[in-house]
Amino acid sequence: MRSCLLIGLAGGSGSGKTYFLKNLLTHFAPNEISMLSMDNYYLPIQEQIKDENGIENFDRPEAINHRLLFSDISKLTSGHPVKIEEYHFNLVGKAEKTITIQPRSVILVEGLFTLYYPEIRNLLDLKIYLETPDFLMLTRRIKRDASERGYDLNDVLYRFEHHTMPTFYKYILPSRQYADMIISNDDKVSKPIEVLISYIKEHLKNSN
Repeated sequence: MRSCLLIGLAGGSGSGKTYFLKNLLTHFAPNEISMLSMDNYYLPIQEQIKDENGIENFDRPEAINHRLLFSDISKLTSGHPVKIEEYHFNLVGKAEKTITIQPRSVILVEGLFTLYYPEIRNLLDLKIYLETPDFLMLTRRIKRDASERGYDLNDVLYRFEHHTMPTFYKYILPSRQYADMIISNDDKVSKPIEVLISYIKEHLKNSN
């Protein structure tokens, strides 16, 4: 029986998963928690499914190498480190970077489909879903994709309308039913974070 605590975080694109986790991780030492981001498990662009206009759709469950993610989670929970290639969102000229993830007492898995894939969902000890209004997800995505990923506004809007939201309603929102905690992430999440911090600290205390 494994001793680590495996926490999964899901939510739509722009729901604030990264911001939520950054806030959470500031309360812990680096050697206490490891994190696996589903972003680093995207299949290469040449393997992505294209829509009727020839645009790659990165918002489908098939866009993710979830079998490799499952394998890496299993290795970490068994006490073995894993190495993954950091995904650079197809930014031209950005150097490849290999990340080593160490096994820790607490392991976080975050991504769009964390609660969608049954084999991954069934590994989780605690399942969290971030709930965010559509308009806020769009606002956050525009800001993020423009400033961090260099995407054109028209491209962002096209993908949000034709890829992101259809996928959200078909795959991500239905996975909400599997969550142990549903958090309304509308910039007022201090109380849920406090609850989660206490839960993790109790586990760390008991595991030590």
